[in-house]
Amino acid sequence: MTTSATGKPRSIPFSSLLLPLFGIGMVVALWAISSATWSTNLPSPAKTWQVSKPFIMAPFEKRGELDQGIARFAWYSLWLVAQGYALAILVGTPIGFLLGRSKLFAKSFDPLIQILRPVSPLAWLPLGLVLFQKSQPAALFTIAICAMWPTVLNTAMGVRAIPQDYLNVARVLQLSPSKTFFKILLPAALPSMFTGYRLSLGIAWLVIVAVEMLTGSPGIGGFLWQEYNSLIYEHIILCIVTIGVVGFALDRMMSLVERRLRAA
Repeated sequence: MTTSATGKPRSIPFSSLLLPLFGIGMVVALWAISSATWSTNLPSPAKTWQVSKPFIMAPFEKRGELDQGIARFAWYSLWLVAQGYALAILVGTPIGFLLGRSKLFAKSFDPLIQILRPVSPLAWLPLGLVLFQKSQPAALFTIAICAMWPTVLNTAMGVRAIPQDYLNVARVLQLSPSKTFFKILLPAALPSMFTGYRLSLGIAWLVIVAVEMLTGSPGIGGFLWQEYNSLIYEHIILCIVTIGVVGFALDRMMSLVERRLRAA
């Protein structure tokens, strides 16, 4: 039991804190039971912590090219994701506006977008290697093209949902195309666009693991694949937990920005 700012007693938030901790505890217990019974190759939680401890307690240390702290590997991946995500936003947002504003453009390219949108990153990466001949630009190409579709579709949806009255007001006031864009279209479509940005970031983070595993790039995916080949299963679990925690943090961050944007 804690005390609030007004001096009244305040109970610990049961649903927001204790229930998630209970869920995590249950999963860890099932993990320990599984490693002790039917899946003996699976390292136990205690052994995973023991083997992973140097990577967690010194998260930014660089002991060698393939022996670095887990936060350092995550940083390599985040930097690559940031570049690919920025590229996806820069390319996807104008396409979304064109798709939402121009019926001719939509009729010409919407079927193609619907065909390309579900293509797996595992299929885009070889094409990127063919186009750019190097793993780094191929990785950026793959992240960008996989992550931009939610931005394209949500931007187009936001533009199409703008009330006709808003556009009529722009015509009555004889606003220039640039003023119509910045004063009418952009503010009205921004909430939907930001939903697309949030989804794109999640996909970019999912794609990075597959890309690094296939290209051997330094990062959390590359580290995971290297430890799998070395049969160090404890580090595979460490990578999975790190990928999940970083992905959760990115989603919470974008959700916070989105809420503030909607409230503004």
